[in-house]
Amino acid sequence: MNTRTWQPADGEAEAWMARLMAPDCTPADRAAFEDWLAQSPRNIEAWLEMERVQALSAQLRSDEMLRATTRAIRRTPARPFNAWLPAAAAAVLVVAVAAIWWRYEPETAATSHRYATTTGQQSEVTLADGTVVLLDTGTQLTATFDSRERVVELERGRAQFVVGVDAQRPFLVKAGPSVVRDVGTTFQVARREGAVDVGLLEGRVDVSTTGDRAVARLAPGEAVSVDAAGRIGPKAPLDVASARAWPQGDLVFKQRRLDELLAEMNKYSKQQVRLADPALGGLTVSGVFHAGDQDALVAVLERGWSLRAERRGADEIVLHRRDN
Repeated sequence: MNTRTWQPADGEAEAWMARLMAPDCTPADRAAFEDWLAQSPRNIEAWLEMERVQALSAQLRSDEMLRATTRAIRRTPARPFNAWLPAAAAAVLVVAVAAIWWRYEPETAATSHRYATTTGQQSEVTLADGTVVLLDTGTQLTATFDSRERVVELERGRAQFVVGVDAQRPFLVKAGPSVVRDVGTTFQVARREGAVDVGLLEGRVDVSTTGDRAVARLAPGEAVSVDAAGRIGPKAPLDVASARAWPQGDLVFKQRRLDELLAEMNKYSKQQVRLADPALGGLTVSGVFHAGDQDALVAVLERGWSLRAERRGADEIVLHRRDN
């Protein structure tokens, strides 16, 4: 059966807002919305303005002055049209005053929650808006939500975000100098030695930096890096196999240097694997290893790369070149 995707007239941000909030909104509708956003920067500007107007409406709905005025109008007997003019003018004045009050009113008090994982731990949390976040080992982040936006600050580590749809509040992930803006997708952000890596699995995200108007828009299967100075690198293909493996507890390596592989595996275990000779770090290794299973890793390296393991206590394994 063919599914028809709902389409508003071009440029109608209001129509998209109504559609996304409708109970019968489909994944195809959301995909069409993302395509509409990508068609023109003017569409993005119109959508952001629509979000601002919706936030204003939410504030006005809860304003006691407006509700009291509405109740008073409903109680007033019917009058000739010209008799309504003073009341209508008063109502307009109330709306104008409320709008000015909203513009200068402080933002609604934000709520913040901090989440963290230790060595070898992965943790899945569901945020207040329904967003599901998977924290990789050694990760720390803070989620701060208010009535206007949802912001996650990734302080260290790596996380995957499956973002809950909220047409009225953008979802932002900040990591170092980079800002990732999402419209209901699945993406990953990692911090490493001052740089930030962003990879997109589903949907669409915009990657920008503070103080720079440049924006990198990612499509599914694309990745981009932002250096410590806030420079956005060129878009590149995402290693989808690796991106989908680590949330399942597996690490995929393709022709990786041994020292880099060990650095990654050591993040997941208190038992550290080291090299007796730094020159061994140049060996290249490919394979899929379960995160934290150092014994299995060492067994593979002993069999396939002519290495010998020396165990120094419970928390250290040193790899030597095997003597012939």
